[in-house]
Amino acid sequence: MTLNLVWNKTRNLLEMIKFSHTVFAFPFALMGVVLASLENGTPPTGMQILWICLAMVGARSGAMALNRIIDARIDARNPRTAQRHLPAGKVGAVEAWALVIASFVLLIFSAWMLNPLCFFLSPVAIAFLVLYSYCKRFTAMAHLVLGLCLAAAPLGAWIALRGDIGWPAVNLGLAVLLWVAGFDIFYALQDMEFDREQGLYSIPARVGAEGSIILTRVFHAGMLVLLLTLLLVPGLGWLYFAGVCVVAGLLLYEHRLVKPDDLSRLDAAFFNMNGYISVTIFLFTLGDALL
Repeated sequence: MTLNLVWNKTRNLLEMIKFSHTVFAFPFALMGVVLASLENGTPPTGMQILWICLAMVGARSGAMALNRIIDARIDARNPRTAQRHLPAGKVGAVEAWALVIASFVLLIFSAWMLNPLCFFLSPVAIAFLVLYSYCKRFTAMAHLVLGLCLAAAPLGAWIALRGDIGWPAVNLGLAVLLWVAGFDIFYALQDMEFDREQGLYSIPARVGAEGSIILTRVFHAGMLVLLLTLLLVPGLGWLYFAGVCVVAGLLLYEHRLVKPDDLSRLDAAFFNMNGYISVTIFLFTLGDALL
């Protein structure tokens, strides 16, 4: 009975933070590892990769749990989100806060195990994660703030291995920022009318569906340009370029799934395609580096 209770609570917590969606940013963190290794000329140690992965899990889990806590009242008023775990009572506030604290402790400890710069920057990362959860209350730029939070994945991995900040990590981070901001705008389309009614800020609520889709296209085009600049990194060549081309095709397909008057395939565009995109570019980058 006790084991079943623990399992159910753990499962509910993981479902609440959509733990499976860690795949969105995780490959970009590993891509940052590959880029830093190419610049260093030496591969990372197993322990470095482990602490980078744990820091990534801690950051994302803590951010998602905190966002669910802060948005619980808003979620309860929105028919689309009313059945989320906190408003529906499937997870208690104490359990959610415990997950937030444990996750951020994991992030800070993992950063400390990597190097001093990572450790000193970890509170800055947490501050931005907290900021994002409140952004929709005062700015439509929340999508860009979310992108900035996930851009920390490859940048943090680079810092973990090199102890500095280099242009390849910055360019990859900016690419992630534009990619995330774009698909988050797509996702916010389904709450456009609710946001307007509640006085919440989002780009769809401000510029409408058509304007949002145009802006997302601009963001994703910018992402591809930034990914192409990484061809200047020694060790990346034709295979990496092929990966960028595949990503461009996936983005094109994603944009064909979402239309201003038809959001029925939004889940496929958001969950499936973006998972494919992040995994694809990482695998092609890794393959090129190994070859």
